[in-house]
Amino acid sequence: MRIALVGAGAFGEKHLDGLKTIDGVEIVSVISRQAGQAAAVAAKYGARHSGTDLGEALARPDVDAVILCTPTQMHAAQAIACMEAGKHVQVEIPLADSWADAQAVVAKQQETGLVCMVGHTRRFNPSHQYVHNRIRAGEFAIQQMDVQTYFFRRRNINAKGEPRSWTDHLLWHHAAHTVDLFAYQAGKIVKANAIEGPIHPELGIAMDMSIQLKSEAGAICTLSLSFNNDGPLGTFFRYIGDSATYIARYDDLVNGREEPIDVSHVDVSMNGIELQDREFIAAIREGREPNSSVGKVLDCYRVLGELEQQLAAG
Repeated sequence: MRIALVGAGAFGEKHLDGLKTIDGVEIVSVISRQAGQAAAVAAKYGARHSGTDLGEALARPDVDAVILCTPTQMHAAQAIACMEAGKHVQVEIPLADSWADAQAVVAKQQETGLVCMVGHTRRFNPSHQYVHNRIRAGEFAIQQMDVQTYFFRRRNINAKGEPRSWTDHLLWHHAAHTVDLFAYQAGKIVKANAIEGPIHPELGIAMDMSIQLKSEAGAICTLSLSFNNDGPLGTFFRYIGDSATYIARYDDLVNGREEPIDVSHVDVSMNGIELQDREFIAAIREGREPNSSVGKVLDCYRVLGELEQQLAAG
């Protein structure tokens, strides 16, 4: 399986680290906005090609699939371009920043029949897999999820603390993780509400947001998001259910009393990004639809589109 990585930033390298653990995977090309960065990352991971133009990678016959770790605003168009070039594609979350664009990507996948997967990593984190397995076994039913997604980004920086060339978004990016996860764990979302705080004068985005969700099964979710939080960073999920309480922090899980739960046996790795990439490669090899395919996560973007309309209406 020969891969081109597009977007050699902080998250791109996380994918490259995961891919190097998978048998039979070769990194062929690294594409980035800066030629020097692309060349350096290509050298680090043994790729024989680097450059600044996605088209160069798509034209290569030795590229089977593409992983997109580019700015949100480019995801939909680039995913479509990959499939038009006959390449399987995994696009990092979010799939798009509009409902119309999300639908366009799904339409292209249905037209081509290629694997098109979205990086909804929470489906793959061992902590959330553990909870999902208990739900599927009928041992646990969610009553409520309380989720906090907190960062300190009053300047436009990435996960490495470096200047970012594009503007991140609480709704279309960070809320997408929880909206999809809640539906994955509790069922189709039938009601959604959102309010947002002041718009940042330079970044042009809301820095604080609150979202409420309800599933068709009656479970509820309260999601708090902030780019103003000067404290522990990341996303913390509290599952309150009929038989237990769980708190998930990325790949780690504790119960409601903060007692650790061993999730090392849940999958072949404790790294959610690696597990996500393993699913992408396996789906291509096996000719099947992957977990977090564009079709399976599409309804998340319907909900985000509805929330965007609510916020625009005031």
